[in-house]
Formats: sequence, structure tokens, C-alpha cells
Amino acid sequence: MSNLIAVLGIGKGTWGHVARLISENEWDKILLISNEWGKENFSPSKTCDWILVNNRAGFDVIKDEIKKSLPEGDISISLISGSGKEHMALLAALREAGKEFKLIILTGEGTKNY
Repeated sequence: MSNLIAVLGIGKGTWGHVARLISENEWDKILLISNEWGKENFSPSKTCDWILVNNRAGFDVIKDEIKKSLPEGDISISLISGSGKEHMALLAALREAGKEFKLIILTGEGTKNY
């Protein structure tokens, strides 16, 4: 089981990268971390689950919201979009839950995992 978790920030410049990760790879589950505005304005090519966060909320609030939605199975994460606070909350949630993960990114040679 392979899952993608991507942070989707309000800067649309990175949305194309996330959209390509979604469309060019096979995923059992896709989980996008964003706010209400991101959900209303981003149109993924596949069905996605959303974790809607208020980036003005406290760190622990965001972390706990993410943590309760983490999927089972292999996890690849994309931090190309979003803010440092959201990125840190995702990493802390993964660590607290004892989840292993890979970083995924698109390069000139295609998708790479680290």
C-alpha cells in the first residue's frame, strides 16, 4: 500500500509539482494538507482526502490534526509546497506516530525518492 501526503500551500507556483506527483504516480491514498482556500482552488486529477488546517492555529493543534489522519502502509511525503510550520507539524506527527516515510520529488529524470 503506497500513500502520498503532500502539503499544499497558498502559493500556486508549487501546485503544478504536487499535481504532477498525483497524476504521474499510482497511489492507494492521497492526503493533502491545506486550508479551506487551497481545497476550493486546487483541482487534483484523482480523488484526494484533505486535512484542513488553520495555519494561525498553534503548532500542537495542527500536528494533532495531521496525526489522527495518517494512513497505514508506506508513506511518501512532499514538502515542495506549504509553510515551514505545516512541514514541521507533518514531520512531528509522523515521528510521534512512529511512521517511516520517504521524501518524494520530481526531477529532470522523473520522480525520485529519498
